[in-house]
Parts: sequence; structure tokens; C-alpha cells
Amino acid sequence: MFTRVTLLFLLSTLSVWAQKPTSIDSLITARPFTEYVKHLSSDAFEGRKPFSHGEEVTVKYLETEFKKMGLKPGNNQSYFQDVPLVDILSKPSVPLKLATNNKELKLNYLTDFVAASRWTDAKVTLENSEMVFVGYGIVAPEFGWNDYQGLNVKGKTVLVLVNDPGLADSTLFKGKTMTYYGRWTYKFEEAARQGAAGVLLIHDTKAASYPWDVVRSGWSKSKLYLQSPDNNHSRAKVEGWLSKETTEKLLAMAGKSTDLYQQAAKRGFKPVPLGVKASIALDNQVKTSVSKNVLAYLPGTDRAEEVVIYTAHWDHFGKGEPINGDSIYNGAADNGTGVAAIMELAKAFTQLKKKPSRSLLFMSVTGEEQGLLGSEYYATHPVYPLSKTIANINLDILQPFGRMKDVIIVGKGQSDLDDIVEEAARRQGRFTRPEFNPAGGWYFRSDHFNFAKVGVPSMYLENGVVSIEHGEAWGRKKKEDYNTNHYHKPSDEYDPNWDLSGIIEDMRLLFNIGYKLTTEPVYPGWKKDSEFKNITRK
Repeated sequence: MFTRVTLLFLLSTLSVWAQKPTSIDSLITARPFTEYVKHLSSDAFEGRKPFSHGEEVTVKYLETEFKKMGLKPGNNQSYFQDVPLVDILSKPSVPLKLATNNKELKLNYLTDFVAASRWTDAKVTLENSEMVFVGYGIVAPEFGWNDYQGLNVKGKTVLVLVNDPGLADSTLFKGKTMTYYGRWTYKFEEAARQGAAGVLLIHDTKAASYPWDVVRSGWSKSKLYLQSPDNNHSRAKVEGWLSKETTEKLLAMAGKSTDLYQQAAKRGFKPVPLGVKASIALDNQVKTSVSKNVLAYLPGTDRAEEVVIYTAHWDHFGKGEPINGDSIYNGAADNGTGVAAIMELAKAFTQLKKKPSRSLLFMSVTGEEQGLLGSEYYATHPVYPLSKTIANINLDILQPFGRMKDVIIVGKGQSDLDDIVEEAARRQGRFTRPEFNPAGGWYFRSDHFNFAKVGVPSMYLENGVVSIEHGEAWGRKKKEDYNTNHYHKPSDEYDPNWDLSGIIEDMRLLFNIGYKLTTEPVYPGWKKDSEFKNITRK
């Protein structure tokens, strides 16, 4: 039986779809989208790396195109928001050493461990820092969990499991669906809040959802971070990972076993001092510079102070290691398609005869590939009040595999935006589903997440896999082929033989979602078991 609230919601939804312009098919078409992608992923854009000529070309192109559409500058009189970044290359001058009173482990960089520092000091050292195993390193009052209860870790190095207890016990947290408390970035954040000097995460392929080679590759290069007034001294001095095999050697040296992992997944777990001290010295090469988010604004009519934000990151990896003679990482799908889509969506909204009541911000952000940095900067330095930001709709990698029967809602169950997506999908004769590996924490891996962290309901859709023409097995194989052979590789290039019919259908879906949010006084919130439900927007 419908409750009165549910009935009102359904009636308002039907009302909005009834008002939707019948010309939507003519507003969103393949031709402009194709031109946008071809430009953004051409060699002239040099792989769109921040701080490069490729960035200059990219942001200028976006500004020019948004101006042509008649969109206003999104940051007062400017289409740009400066994002101050620092590039830090950390290399061990003294490798990580783990020692007890009578035993010592000297570890090999990249093979046994990786480590870096966000501190902008030229040299950062840990000397005989006491190590403590803190289980999952989580403080989550809503789940009745505190791994740091009664523990003072100032000056100490914490050893932490990745993922969250739900991976080991489906009755805890959200079971196999990872919460943000399971994400490795959270582990570093919480350890810093607790005052730890060092943080070492225990790598496990299943728990992390990627092999050690991914960790090794990512941590062997310089890393971009947001600049901080305290030169990032609020973070732990040293952040890093230990391989699974190295961790087992450490535990054996400490007279412990991997039984600690099972203990850590039980309520009431207490941190375990290891009787081991960690030492390391890092040399940092530090460069500072400023990258740019691109913001274009369509003012609303009678509720202009309220805003809906579409985002897509413009950055990719620039020029890098040649593969088959090609050194330009063009990023056509990742994320030329997402940027092209918000441009096409922006154009469609400007062509409506009746303008939306709420305002729209179309924002292409920097630094996603380096850790969601541009969206983090906007979320912590918003141009429009977060309390008046209705929702964020994020676009990241639209695949040219043709039309699909399904729509994947990444993080399905987090917010009321799911209901709007499901209604829009039904109107296209499609169905929604969650991502296939919720234990991988995919909701926390693209730019919408930074809006969630500050309390703004946010959503991210992936292409489905149930191909209307070829079936599900074919669709899964196509996605797997992209992830294996083209993701973050120079071969991610525009192909004139792409089947764009599915992308066009998805863009119309995304338009319908934004249309409802900007024309009806709906206020999506968080689901009752979301870890973001208690965040107050400022």
C-alpha cells in the first residue's frame, strides 16, 4: 500500500515527465558529441595532463565552446577556478627498516613496500616509531565501531587492513558492499586525525580489488596533492603500503600471526602493539603550480539560488611511456566522452524554450586521475553554497558499445537519486542494477564522491552490459576488453567506427534526470543506512 508521501512523490514524478519537452531526441544527437570527443582526444591536446600545454589547450577549448552556447562564467566573471596543487616525488634515501630488540627486516622499495609523504619538507624521517596493529583503522559511530578506542598513536606507526569488517562478516557494516570506511584514502585520513606519524596499509588483492603491481606503479611516480596552508603537516609524515608477504614476515617477527585479521573483524577488537619499530627516510622533490576547473553556468528562473551540478573530469595522463610506438595517452573514453557529454547536455538545456527553475552548473574538473583533486577543491571551496546545491550528477567514461537494456547505478542504495534514475530508466524501457563488485568501493573512486563527503547527494552511472543487439555475455566481454587493453593506455583513442547509440541514450537519460531536478521542488536526501546521511551541508 502506498503511503501519502510515496503517492505524492509518484504524482510529482509523473507530472514532471508529462511536462518534459517532446523535442529531447532532437536536442541531444551524435554529431556535436562526436566533434567534441574528436577534439578533446586528438594529439593536439597532448593527453590533457595538468600543468602541461595540453591543459592550456583543453581549458581554452572548453571556455570557448561554453561561451558559444551562451552559458555564463561559473565563477563570478571567470569560467575558471584556480586549483593550487603541489607535485611531490618521494624516494627513500634510507629504505624502510622494521626491528625488534633482536631481529630486523630491511625491506626493498617497490617490491616489499611503497611509501611517500604529503609533507612539503625536502626530507622526512621516521625514527624508531612504535608499530601498532589497529585492525581496519575505522571510527564509525553509526556502526558502533572504533578501532582507536582508548589508544594514543601520537608518534607511532599504525598497521591497517584495507576494506571494512563487512568483507569478513556480512552482518557488519553493509556486508560485501564496501563503505567509505573501507577505502584506503579514509585509512590515511583517520590515522592523521588520530595523530599517527606513519600509516602502512596491508595489501591484499581481494580486499583492495587490485594487485600489488597497481600499487607499485602508482606509488613509484610523483603524486599531486592539494596545497595546504600547513604544508600538509596535518597528515601523517609517512603513508605507504606493505605487500602481503612482507606483512606476514613482520607479524612472524613480532610473534603474531594472520589470525589478527579475523580478530579485527569482531566487535570489541582492541589494538595490538607489535613490539616492532619502524624507521625510514624520504627525500622529496617538490613543485607547486595551479591547475583549473572549468565552470559554466545557466541561471534558473524562480529558484535560481538552488543549483544542480553536472561534473566530468577533463584531465588524463598526457605523454608517457610509449606502447606500440604511441606515447600520447589521449583518453578518448576516459574521460573525453564524459566531458563531451556535459557539453552536449549544456547545449540541450540552453535550447529549452522554457528555462529550468533551478540553476545548472556544468563543471569539468582537473586532477581526477591524481586523486579526485579538482572536485575536492571545489567541494571544500564551493562557488555556490552547498546548502543550496541540490545534487551532483557525475559522468566518467561512457562506452561506445551500443544500446543496453540495463543502467548501472554505482553505489546504488546511497541516496534518493536512485528513485529518479529508476523512473527515467523505466521510461526508456530499461532497468537499473548496482555495480558488479560492490566490495571494490567504486562509489568512492570518481568525482561525485567529494560532493558526497560534504553532504550533497551525488550519483554516478556506468554503462550497462546487457546489449540489446548482442546480449549480456558480449557486453561484459567488451567492458573487460576495454579495462584490460585500453584503460589508461595510449590505445584509448577515438574510433570513427564507434557505436554511439548507447551513449546518446544514456545522455538523454542524464538530461531527464537533470530536467526533473531543475524543474520540480524535489530535495533528494540520503538513504537511512548511508554513511553520509548525518553530514550537515554548510
